[in-house]
Amino acid sequence: SFAGALVEAGLPDPLGAAQQGTSKITTTDLNGVTLFQGAGCNVLAMPGQDGALMIDGGLAANADALLAAVKSATRNTRVHTLINTHGHPEQVGANEAVGKGGGVILAHEKTLKYLSNTVDSVTFKGRRPPLPKSAQPTRTTRGDGSIEFAGQQIEYGYLPAAHTDGDLFINFPKLNLIAVGGIVSAEDWPLLDYHNGAWLGGRVRALERLAGLVQPDTRVVPATGRVMTGKEIVRHRDMYQKLFATMIEYLNMGMGPEDMARRNPLKEYQAEF
Repeated sequence: SFAGALVEAGLPDPLGAAQQGTSKITTTDLNGVTLFQGAGCNVLAMPGQDGALMIDGGLAANADALLAAVKSATRNTRVHTLINTHGHPEQVGANEAVGKGGGVILAHEKTLKYLSNTVDSVTFKGRRPPLPKSAQPTRTTRGDGSIEFAGQQIEYGYLPAAHTDGDLFINFPKLNLIAVGGIVSAEDWPLLDYHNGAWLGGRVRALERLAGLVQPDTRVVPATGRVMTGKEIVRHRDMYQKLFATMIEYLNMGMGPEDMARRNPLKEYQAEF
């Protein structure tokens, strides 16, 4: 839907900037990792001996500008490894360039399945064809794992059914930094891509897991919006647990969607989101 594209891309005009792209990319130093904003989603990159590590890639229309910014900030001439937190268009726009450059593209195996077939989503209209072979993930995971990069052990983990059916978080324990993709935001209610496996219970489980990983001062990078803290993740877990319990209560009372909407279980948060 249009509204879905708005929320997912974090952009004001889904028919304008979300499809045509924008090259106004800003950088923020997070003490060892650089945050890039303005390419369609939040992107992280860090320098390595044989090329940069990159998390997510923005929209395809912004790939050239984003990769130039990444190479400038990391002083690397190529991207060695790109991790897709999930398969929405705002995350995978740099895949083709990185793949053609010989980089490794790491994603959950369900993200590979999504990107190698004609698919739909609640975040865009119509159906999208598969990405070219060179843009598809070359290394997949079914669950949790880790990679060693630039002398650091970087952990990744699977968050089932949280935003899609293939969501990964990426944890930098040495840096007290974690990238969480599209499951949480400080500014919006992130969509549940129910066309692709997500549901409210999956969102709750994901936040419960993340709340157990973070410290109050952990820097948490969502797919869109500002950097959050571990303390905020704990609060979001509590909010979603409460919402989930409320929705189950409504179901047990025999309510349908229209009844639930009239009750407006999100009203106490409206000023904030």
